[in-house]
Amino acid sequence: MFKLEARPQPSRLMSCASPLIALAITVLIGVCLFIWLGKDPVKGLEIFFVEPLKNAQAISELAVKAVPLLLIALGLAVCVRANVWNIGAEGQYLLGAVAASWVAMQAGPGTGRWIVVAILLAGVIGGAIWSGIVAFLKDRFNANEILVSLMLVYVGQQLLDFLVYGPWKDPDGYNFPQTITFLSVTKIPRLMVGYRANIGVIIAIVAVAALWVFLFRTYRGFQLQVGGMAPAAARYAGFSSRSALWIGLLISGGMAGLAGALEVAGPMGQLTPYLSVGYGFAAIIVAFVGRLHPVGIVFSSLLMSLFYIGGELAQSRLGLPKAMTSVFQGLLLFTLLGCDTLILNRLRWIGVGKPKHSEEA
Repeated sequence: MFKLEARPQPSRLMSCASPLIALAITVLIGVCLFIWLGKDPVKGLEIFFVEPLKNAQAISELAVKAVPLLLIALGLAVCVRANVWNIGAEGQYLLGAVAASWVAMQAGPGTGRWIVVAILLAGVIGGAIWSGIVAFLKDRFNANEILVSLMLVYVGQQLLDFLVYGPWKDPDGYNFPQTITFLSVTKIPRLMVGYRANIGVIIAIVAVAALWVFLFRTYRGFQLQVGGMAPAAARYAGFSSRSALWIGLLISGGMAGLAGALEVAGPMGQLTPYLSVGYGFAAIIVAFVGRLHPVGIVFSSLLMSLFYIGGELAQSRLGLPKAMTSVFQGLLLFTLLGCDTLILNRLRWIGVGKPKHSEEA
């Protein structure tokens, strides 16, 4: 029999290498899946890891996918470091998109480009309000933030559906459940003509730097992390657990709402019921693969974007099911958890003891 035994001092080198090891194992399992499905594994890996990087247009599309994942994962990293488990970032992403869409639909012929700032702020506020509900229920009634945040995802989706099927439905949209197409003045400016990547890339980079400074160079960030790692020590030092709860959830919700605003006012250009593609849930994996560090999350968000784009290409070119993207995401998460378990613990052989009744005899 084997027993997991905590290591006295986990290897820092292996902790850093763990995501790479998990990725390598995921790729190996992916090769086995391609062979099992009767597909060329070399072609499959090329579609997943080479095609999304082959030219400037492909890299632009990679950035479009990576920005919302990066922003949401940054907010989730703050929550986890505060020991607050926000599983409902998808709902906050949707409500940010709803709030941003309302502002975008107020634009008229005389509206200036300033409205883009208002749209992004509305997204941040919408997401923060939705996560603020979780913080309030946790703070006031000690409700479980995991369940509350997760259930609010479905409430948010139903609210979005009600709006696009009802009062916000485009009267000239041939009965499709969608809002009007937003005016060009409300669109997020693109970085380069001919490419879909927009200033969301710059905003995401600024957010990475800002959160790094907040977490590792400010007293408030230090308080938040101490409260997450050692609640008893935080209470002894006089740090407020309520403050950590509210700060973590409001930052997380605001970042998710910002991602939603960038999505509807950027690539989509309108609000539809198909906005939810799982970014809020995939960002959980992104945050942990990135080791809850802003810089690490940059690389993990790019990796997850490869899975999204590679899955779409594999579906069209190889005839693989759409679920292949989720399979790779799940494999990466579970292999990472397995690697981390063996980094923090070691397997110890304890043998098989004699049956108790035989010793008594």
